[in-house]
Amino acid sequence: MRSYNPDLTPPWKKSAPVPEVPADHDLVVEEVTTGFCGAVIRCEAGTVTLEDRFGKHRVFPLEPRGFLLEGKVVTLVRPVSGPSRPTRTASGSVAVPGARARVARAGRIYVEGRHDAELVERVWGDDLRIEGVVVEYLDGVDDLPAIVADFAPGPDARLGVLVDHLVPGSKESRIAAQVTGPDVLVVGHPYIDVWEAVKPSSLGIPAWPSVPRGQDWKTGVCRALGWPSDNTGAVWQAILKRVTSYKDLEPALLGRVEELIDFVTAP
Repeated sequence: MRSYNPDLTPPWKKSAPVPEVPADHDLVVEEVTTGFCGAVIRCEAGTVTLEDRFGKHRVFPLEPRGFLLEGKVVTLVRPVSGPSRPTRTASGSVAVPGARARVARAGRIYVEGRHDAELVERVWGDDLRIEGVVVEYLDGVDDLPAIVADFAPGPDARLGVLVDHLVPGSKESRIAAQVTGPDVLVVGHPYIDVWEAVKPSSLGIPAWPSVPRGQDWKTGVCRALGWPSDNTGAVWQAILKRVTSYKDLEPALLGRVEELIDFVTAP
């Protein structure tokens, strides 16, 4: 006779089921017992290897309810083997496998600095190549009026500009007003630096810290978070590595970049 062992655990003491998530490469998770946060770089039988923002590696067992994904408990499982072709670009657009880059348009998109340009390339690079849109950076906006005059925008060569910290009454807003016209669109985001446009959850931090006025923002952020403050360029590359799609960016930036792409590619 087969024995019967009923589960006598009261319902209120049973753990609620949690989702199983494939440990795909570059997925950012936090290990629940140690708080170690990093991106998946390897998943083998029974273990997963994470790399944090400073390049440190830790190996953890694939235990049930062992990780946090965007603050929620999950169970990591080995991903299904075999290559798969992406159906979406990093910006969320439908991927066009095998599409060749279009010859560059006369129109351009200017962004304020190198980090802005690298972030735009990271998320919208595939779309920009298909549309033939070149992105250049300005190293600041003080010389924007002269740059726009030299570019000589027109109906067949529209110019879009993305500006950091474009808020009413700012220096940036006054410069933008000087150059905006039918063939020039200047848009911006409210962040002091484009770093802030990356969601804190994608980096494993609770929020971007507040930096006192008069202090270099990047340096202040690094000090507050315990990141190396003597090489903000290296810190930025670590941040950029955590951006894998538009889901890692704030809507205030997403909408502005899409607006610029539409503007410079309009018939």
